[in-house]
Amino acid sequence: MSEYRPPRRLALIVLVLVAAAVCLGLGYWQWTAFEQVGGTYQNLGYALQWPAFAFFCVYAYRRFVRLEAEEKEAESTGGRRPSDSDEPSEIPEDLLPTRPRTLAEARAEEDSDPDARQINEYNEYLAQLARRSDRSAQ
Repeated sequence: MSEYRPPRRLALIVLVLVAAAVCLGLGYWQWTAFEQVGGTYQNLGYALQWPAFAFFCVYAYRRFVRLEAEEKEAESTGGRRPSDSDEPSEIPEDLLPTRPRTLAEARAEEDSDPDARQINEYNEYLAQLARRSDRSAQ
């Protein structure tokens, strides 16, 4: 039985092969630059890095094909994909920075919190003392 592959599959294969060939060619170019008299270790690093990019192109395509096959199998059997988790995924509360409070929210929170009210009164007292000392210094 031959499995029908859409035309985009052939285009993706060609794209992956071309991308991998270009990455390998750039790796070879950097290797020859490293072997020349003016070659540096930066060229050597790039010469080792480009084949890793070529490997990633092939790996990403294979992973795409596997996920696509997994999705088709789940659709045909009516089941769920094995990669789906049972629990909903949410962003933890402490992951993102807190939203800046508005002035009204800050005042409402201060009014309900006696410690915050006491700190604000103390800060206002210190500000008054600073203003008095500025006047007396003149």
